[in-house]
Amino acid sequence: MLTRFLEDLNVVGRHDPAAKNRFETLLCHSPLHAILLYRVAHALHTKLGLSLPARLISMLARFLTGVEIHPAAKVGRRFFIDHGTGVVIGETTEIGDDCVLFHNVTLGGTGHHRGKRHPTLGDDVLIGTSATLLGPITVGSHTKVGANSFIRMHDVPPNCTAVGAPAAIVKRDGRRVDEPLSPTRLSDRSIPVAAAGEATGEKA
Repeated sequence: MLTRFLEDLNVVGRHDPAAKNRFETLLCHSPLHAILLYRVAHALHTKLGLSLPARLISMLARFLTGVEIHPAAKVGRRFFIDHGTGVVIGETTEIGDDCVLFHNVTLGGTGHHRGKRHPTLGDDVLIGTSATLLGPITVGSHTKVGANSFIRMHDVPPNCTAVGAPAAIVKRDGRRVDEPLSPTRLSDRSIPVAAAGEATGEKA
């Protein structure tokens, strides 16, 4: 836990020129506060099974920082959020190491799946301001998603840049391209609501 704390603290100085020193960062960088509170809530939720205290800590973090991270989400090492306000990270989101999110980013669901409902980000992924990613999609490692982009039920390959609403690939492996995104292929962890209803005898 201490190692993760120091990594989260140090990564702020690497990405944010306004962070003058560690002490100021620790006191004044509200996205860091949100991440640290998430780490505590996640440990309570996953290791101790204390889901209610974890959710209460999550609510406190949202109130104090404007960042909402569900305690069940899986967030990797050296995670950085710039500015922070308006960021929403859903329950089944998975985020790799060394990822960066800017303010007003939504990693949400579509309301049409059970189980794995939210995006998966690889390592070293950057998501620009006000981008919206919906559904159990996959964003490959070393990929950038531009500001104000909208991606719903489409995957983004590794080593790419995707921009637009709806987003398209404009750079792949360092070369400029103009390619559409591929529709998401659901894993067995993502169950469409209609299929889930059929399995249980319920109406979707």
